[in-house]
Amino acid sequence: MLETSVSSRPLVVGIGGTIGGVASTERALMMALDSAGQAGFATRLFGGEALAQLPLYNPKAADRSPAEREFVDAVRQASALIIASPGYHGSISGLVKNALDLLEETARDARPYLADMPVGLIATAYGWQATGSTIAALRSIVHALRGWPTPFAAAINTQITKFDEEGGASEPAVVEQLALVGQQVARFAPLVAHG
Repeated sequence: MLETSVSSRPLVVGIGGTIGGVASTERALMMALDSAGQAGFATRLFGGEALAQLPLYNPKAADRSPAEREFVDAVRQASALIIASPGYHGSISGLVKNALDLLEETARDARPYLADMPVGLIATAYGWQATGSTIAALRSIVHALRGWPTPFAAAINTQITKFDEEGGASEPAVVEQLALVGQQVARFAPLVAHG
């Protein structure tokens, strides 16, 4: 997990990635988190490797694994989220959905689910069609969790855009879009009262 030094600064949590190494989705998420970090926020990344440690969500489980508790606690502390998913068969990946399902653990919190939290969205896919449907699915899930999807969401066609290991992308417009996702969560997070 990528983590900036956590202090009294508000926290933006990034959720997303794929199993099998750092790929386009996770690289895009890191770029958006970096933008939030530049705006003064602490950031924490739950990428593909971390999400793969979460067991399949069982609503009847009496206890949660250390990885599940760590993930839910980080979301509880967050002022904002950024969720990034690859477009798999026209929707979000099971890995990302499983993590979001785990947020049922917050149902009885003072701030349940993602209530009143700004949430930035990113979808990556090998083509345009799946990026649009994946963003729509993420918006629907965030609304169901009582969160506020930020006005702009980044839809990235990985046929066109290539990411590098140094934290960049081949398309300047995509770099700007990912920065905007981070800037918007940073801009809206201070408006949220945390409890």
